Parts: sequence; structure tokens; C-alpha cells
Amino acid sequence: MLTACRSTPADDTLPPVTLPDLADMEPSVQRQITTQFESVTKLARDGAAPDVLAPAYGTLGSLLFAVNRPNAAETAYLHSQALAPGDVRWPYYLGHVYLNRPDRPKAIAAFERALQLAPGDVAALVWLGKVLLDDNQPEQAGARFAQALTAQPGTVAALYGSGQAAMAQKDYARAAERFEQVLAADPRASIAHYPLALAYRGLGDTAKAEAHLRQQGKTEVGPPDPRMAELRNLLEGSAAEEERGMRAAQSGDYRAAAEHFRKGLEFAPDSVSLRYNLARALSLIGDVAGARAAFEETIRRAPRDIDARLALGELMGRSGAFEDALTQYREVLAIDPSLADARFGYAGALVGLRRYKEARDSLAESARLFPDQPRFAEARAKVEAGLK
Repeated sequence: MLTACRSTPADDTLPPVTLPDLADMEPSVQRQITTQFESVTKLARDGAAPDVLAPAYGTLGSLLFAVNRPNAAETAYLHSQALAPGDVRWPYYLGHVYLNRPDRPKAIAAFERALQLAPGDVAALVWLGKVLLDDNQPEQAGARFAQALTAQPGTVAALYGSGQAAMAQKDYARAAERFEQVLAADPRASIAHYPLALAYRGLGDTAKAEAHLRQQGKTEVGPPDPRMAELRNLLEGSAAEEERGMRAAQSGDYRAAAEHFRKGLEFAPDSVSLRYNLARALSLIGDVAGARAAFEETIRRAPRDIDARLALGELMGRSGAFEDALTQYREVLAIDPSLADARFGYAGALVGLRRYKEARDSLAESARLFPDQPRFAEARAKVEAGLK
């Protein structure tokens, strides 16, 4: 284990920053972190000015935090904070370190310190509210979410947190109002349906409660957070690029997602998941040729990858290449004959090829195998109507 020198007398009470074991990380990440560590060590040894050394420690801390080395990240951030006590970034990042540990008292103190330096900071207010909720302080949490909404009205994460705080205080009307505002502002925030159902249940409205229970999901909401975005964008390597691509895809920016997946493949050209995700992103932006090539390369590298074959079959069907679609569905069913989606796609390709009797027979068999899925019987009825 390598050890950095103490930077200035202001750090005498702090332990030195150490470089943890990085052996389980890809080489590009190891190089990036080691290079930054060596830079910090040299700056500290040479007596660099605090305005140079503090961000250097901070960058090292962010890299370590990004690769889930929270203890080493904490020490680096503490050095940054000691060197630049007026910089909001260091207590803010420390708050996230403690939030993920979790160490609620330290997280609360860190976010409160950040707010002393940047009053009205929406991200810090929301994260502090979340920690206070977890710490069973709903009234104080609600006050922080209210401050965030005053600073930036309509912030979805603050509305959601405000609803949670109201629920914890059994203010069901207020909670329902807030969760409805969340869904109005961002219908993708499916995580709000479940607490909204509970709020309506608390109000005695069972019909609305049941309706929202049926729509519950896991898509969460977070505050606008440029500091954490900056942290996430520091790290190089295939895993980091894949994560960025997935975030872009979740937000609907499939072009950006494709670029991240391509960049990830530069670090890890043998990654099947990166290539599959690239193919999916390309298909969603309408690049049929590019998507097909990426899916085919995924299948070449992983011949039994059912997801890739299914997706390629769907793509070929949508683009009118029904023979190619049929080939993929046939291969999927050879691997797993019980996949309903493959059976449905196979019948659809037969219809596309005007092989109606085969399609009808295939759908009839699938209807017997999957009696709980009416789509097979409905499709069979349509095919038979066309045969008359």
C-alpha cells in the first residue's frame, strides 16, 4: 500500500491519504487513480499552495469514491476540507460518503456544513432531507424539502421527499398532493405510485389506492446534482462508460447512450453487455444497419445470448426482413422453447412472409401452451379471418 505525505501543518490531525488495493479494477482505472495519487504525493512533498493541493486531493477522493473505496475517499476529502474550508464541494462530497456508509449523524453534519457555505443549494437541501427522513426526523426533513422548493419550485425530488415527510407525519392529504405533483411533473417517476396508494388508503379512497398500486414501479427521482455528475464523469474505463450510457438511455437520450457504449468498447472490446447495449441504443435511434451489425457481433461472441437474438428478431421484423427475423426466433426457441415472446415473434414473422397457415398453427399451439396470454388466441383469430 502506497502512502501520500501530509500536505500542510493544517493536516496534522488527519491521517495520511493511502492508496487502497486496486487489483480488482480494470487497468485503465488503476492507472488513472495511481497517477492522481502520485500527483497528490508530489504536490504535498513540494509544498504546493492550498488552492492547488486541495482540488488535487478532492479529485483523488472523487475517483476513490467512484470505485467504492469510501474510507480512502473520506480521508482525501478531509484533507481538501482542511486546506480549503470555504469550498462547498468537500463537505458536500463527504456527506455522500457518509450517506453511503451509512453514517447518518456525520452525513447530516456534512450536508449542514455545505449549506452554511451555500445556503439554498437545492441538491444539498434534498440530500439532507433524505438523511433526516432516514433518521426519523420527518418534521426537520419536511422543512428542508420546503426550502428546496422555495429555491427551485417544482423540483421533483423535493416534491417526493416532501410527500414522504408528510406520510411519516400521517398528513395523508398533503402527501397525496405532493405525490400527484411528482407524477404530473415526471410520469416516469413510477416509484411515487406506491406511497401515493398508501396516502389514498389513509384518506379512505380505496379505488385510487388500488389504481396506483397497479402502477407501482422502481424508477426513482433525484435532485439536479451537478457536483455528483462531475464526480461520475471523472472515472475512465468500460464500466464507467457503460454506467453513463445506461443513465443516458434511462433519460431517453439514446444517441448519447450509443456514444458512451462505443467509448466503453474502446476500453473493453470483448464486452458482450456493452455491445448489446450499443445495439439496443442504435435500434432506438433508427439506425437499423448499425444495430443489426452490433447485434450480430454480440451473437457471434455469445451464440446463446437469448436477449440479443430476440432483440435482433424484433428489429428484423420491424424492418421487413422477415426471413432473418424467423431465423433468430427459431434459434431462440431451439435454446428455450418456453419463451412466449419468441413464439409470438415467430408467428409474426410467418405472417410477414404470408405463410398464414403455418402462423395459424403456431399460434394455436402457443395458445394451448400459454392459456393465460390472450394475445395468441387473438392473433390466431385475426389470421384465420384473413384466410377466409
